[in-house]
Amino acid sequence: MANTVSTSPEHSGEGETRRDFLLIATSTVGVIGTALAVWPFIDSMNPAADTLALATTGVDISAIEDGQRITVVWRGKPVFIDHRTAAVIEAAESVPMEDLPDPEPDSARAEKPEWLVVVGVCTHLGCIPLGQKPSDPRGEFGGWFCPCHGSHYDTSGRIRKGPAPANLPVPPYEFVDDSTISIG
Repeated sequence: MANTVSTSPEHSGEGETRRDFLLIATSTVGVIGTALAVWPFIDSMNPAADTLALATTGVDISAIEDGQRITVVWRGKPVFIDHRTAAVIEAAESVPMEDLPDPEPDSARAEKPEWLVVVGVCTHLGCIPLGQKPSDPRGEFGGWFCPCHGSHYDTSGRIRKGPAPANLPVPPYEFVDDSTISIG
């Protein structure tokens, strides 16, 4: 009698099942091992703690008088905070949109009308406009004036005259409470 190898479906299915299991298990271990080996490299791309600390700036606004402007630094850029008077707010809100090169209503630029927060960098060539100090020239519209090329911004930080193509940008900010603004 000759030895015969059974080719019944029961034996061939069992071998494939083991082989499939070993293939899946080996692949899974390989993927997990690769992920663990690559993770330190990926994690090194996250910003450092000192960089994250600069991502937001808290500003105490309780001592700022009506009509006073201050400058704070956020991400290496000057941010102008203006505590606007009722007359300034009314003037900013009454400007017709068709008079603006970059139309944007005052209400879209100030979360609370009495507080205007804008990045103090001219949108023409990146200069810092004048107008933060009471003795600075504020341009024809009472806001900010960039003497480098003659851009005039109004009290809402909107470009009104000159070569600047856009309004002073409004950074992301929120009122933490009545006396604190968090920028960033």
